[in-house]
Amino acid sequence: MAKIGMAEKAEAACEPLSVHVEEGIAHLTLQRPEKRNALNDASIEALRAFFSAPPEGVSVVLLSGAGGHFSAGLDLSEHVERPAEAVMRHSRHWHSVMDAIQYGGLPVVAALEGAVMGGGLELAAACHVRVADPGTVFQLPEGRRGIFVGGGASVRIGRILGADRMVEMMLTGRKYGAEEGVSLGLAHYMSAPGGAHAQALDLARTIAGNAPLSNYIVIQALSRIDDMARSDGLFTESLCAALSQTSDDAREGLKAFLEKRKPRFT
Repeated sequence: MAKIGMAEKAEAACEPLSVHVEEGIAHLTLQRPEKRNALNDASIEALRAFFSAPPEGVSVVLLSGAGGHFSAGLDLSEHVERPAEAVMRHSRHWHSVMDAIQYGGLPVVAALEGAVMGGGLELAAACHVRVADPGTVFQLPEGRRGIFVGGGASVRIGRILGADRMVEMMLTGRKYGAEEGVSLGLAHYMSAPGGAHAQALDLARTIAGNAPLSNYIVIQALSRIDDMARSDGLFTESLCAALSQTSDDAREGLKAFLEKRKPRFT
């Protein structure tokens, strides 16, 4: 029995993503600290598997990296030379996984520290709330390595920064620190030193206290509305308002407000 237990521990240590659920919050931790949590195919597959079928009862996800770094990006040491078609398919697979994170329906809070670079920044940009430690460094180094982004940066990070600033960032390999990252929107909060995970957990608990339906609608609707024509966006907003304001959770929220207590959403 002892040998089985040791084998299980060794197997868990080799997993690229650890998952721990507590009080409705799924703690996902990238587990390749020796590689600064560089993302390989196994990492992406582990993320896909979780977000495709999250455990029952999970209402919020807290995503972080082990060993002092969120993710240094694509693991170039495992880079496989592919023909153009295979590269496109590989990129589109990343897109599908990042879409599952952004639009899967679970709010995702990212605790960022150390390297948040390349594919790691693409992963962070798919999350809904981002908290950066003061030592966080943001970078898109692909342009300096003779390649182009492939995990969604041109859309998600381009939307955050604007095309002009992203062009400069990729041409020069420029790095941004946490304070600059917050001012640009790459992160929403800067924590106290060493406090990114704790602050992200507090925010996750706050979000978990929201009505599940309103969380779901916020995730599904707002970024899509941003892609729509003004009139289409306003119509979609009305549909979302009608759906949410006629729900049991809306009735409970109003009742709790009038009774001066915290709502008990189902």
